[in-house]
Amino acid sequence: MENGSRQARLPRGLYALCDDSVRPELPLEEKAQRLLDGGARVLQLRMKRTADREALAAARGVVALCRVAGALCLVNDRVDLALLAGADGAHVGEEDLPAQNARALLGPHRLLGVTARNLAEVRAARAAGADYAGVGPVFESGTKRLAVPLLGLAGLAELARESPLPLVAISGIGLRNIREVAACGVHGAAVASDLLLAPDIAGRARELARAFERGRAH
Repeated sequence: MENGSRQARLPRGLYALCDDSVRPELPLEEKAQRLLDGGARVLQLRMKRTADREALAAARGVVALCRVAGALCLVNDRVDLALLAGADGAHVGEEDLPAQNARALLGPHRLLGVTARNLAEVRAARAAGADYAGVGPVFESGTKRLAVPLLGLAGLAELARESPLPLVAISGIGLRNIREVAACGVHGAAVASDLLLAPDIAGRARELARAFERGRAH
């Protein structure tokens, strides 16, 4: 089944967010390299503050770094930049291109992630061609405020039990709680602030990945 083969390509564990709003003094390529040096196997490139031309150049640079490292690069929001940069896929949210249109543009072989808040939205994402759903907010976010209820660990675990798609948990996740998040049965955990604000980004990436695996084994 083609959809299943795409799902298998999304690495389990740490889902690193390479965000231009966290540590803006660091170029995106530098952030990406530090994440990859820490063993990150999937990067989502978030460029809400970067102008289009600079964003395309950065995306191409990060994609090239990911290729060398054997990691995946997904572009947040911008399917056009994902295609132009040769990324492995894209992630779309509530205000972005509808999932079915994103899938039509990406074609059958690139990964598509879709933001979802509940089981009905996860099921809708699957029907639209998503390979995984990004679910949250699990905890209060360190990067943006959302006017929606928090899932919490109990809500996340319930959603993971019923979900027809692999889930990537997001919002407020860091070293202090990623083990508990993994124990909920999710496929991955997205981390931005706790990762990029660490004095040693590569070292924190390794710590987060190990903690996720301990939570899975619990």
